Amino acid sequence: MGKITINESLCKGCEMCVNACPLHLLELDKSRLNVKGYHPAHMTDMSKCSGCKSCATMCPDVCITVERD
Repeated sequence: MGKITINESLCKGCEMCVNACPLHLLELDKSRLNVKGYHPAHMTDMSKCSGCKSCATMCPDVCITVERD
């Protein structure tokens, strides 16, 4: 199992991490904006994350860190 941390204040809502997640566990939080005025990415179900790091690899702004158990 993996644990991801998203630095939401740096996220620009580009959706590259959303598209990269093979389990489709990431989405943009359309209910709020970050300090830059973007909808930040967020994890929908951390318990299903495999820790593959695809999201972190694809993030152009290095907003995502992944830890594996």
